[in-house]
Amino acid sequence: MFSVFQAIVLGIVQGLTEFLPVSSSAHLILVPWLFKWREDPGLAFDVMLHLGTLLALLVFYWREWLEMVMSIANGNRVQRRLLLLLIVASVPGAIIGVLLEKQAETIFRSPVLVAITLATLGILLWAADKFGAEKRKIGDLTFLDALLIGLSQAFAIIPGVSRSGATITTARFLGVERADAANFSFLMATPIIAGAGLLEVRKFFHSGLTPQLGWGFAASAVFGLLAIVWLLRFVRTNSYRPFAIYRIALAVLVVAVALARA
Repeated sequence: MFSVFQAIVLGIVQGLTEFLPVSSSAHLILVPWLFKWREDPGLAFDVMLHLGTLLALLVFYWREWLEMVMSIANGNRVQRRLLLLLIVASVPGAIIGVLLEKQAETIFRSPVLVAITLATLGILLWAADKFGAEKRKIGDLTFLDALLIGLSQAFAIIPGVSRSGATITTARFLGVERADAANFSFLMATPIIAGAGLLEVRKFFHSGLTPQLGWGFAASAVFGLLAIVWLLRFVRTNSYRPFAIYRIALAVLVVAVALARA
């Protein structure tokens, strides 16, 4: 039986790793694998975790989204342009994600393959952060920039890549400063997570709300909000290097455990 304790742990993991550039999908595979949890929490639980992170995004960015929506009517060109940038960034990733989601769920589930993608993106994140300029803000992005960042988001369907990791890495390669790279990544995540959640939420209405679903949702929302606040403060004065090191170290650990269990 999938326990409330496991639900809270996975909710915390989802909330933290959805926004830190370390891959939530990888951690949701690796945590049960490392601790040998055999119970499958199921689709309903996965949906609730993502709805929790969506709530965290809406709580933090509600003013920005309200201003963008209002810009359609009030003529605020800055906010209207930001809305258009987010649309350009979100559409290609969403289309590719829908087309390849089933393949990713069946092919890329091996812990060793997850370790490879963790390490690879970690190296790319380190390189982008080290060599990327710190000259551009969100308002300096072109529609081509937004398209490139959006296309990179599509790779997040592969566990270990990370939506925030891929988009922040691409933004840093494009010279976007660290905090704005994270802000644009998180704003992009809002429609993607909302769309994915709404597509799946109808599938579990018949199962009812269990304590596991409720606790997982709450933990994901609370720790997701904490992760957003903390990361934006952290990268104002620090680099993304610690996350790159963490990804590589976790990949080494996973390979070592896999070899020990072989």
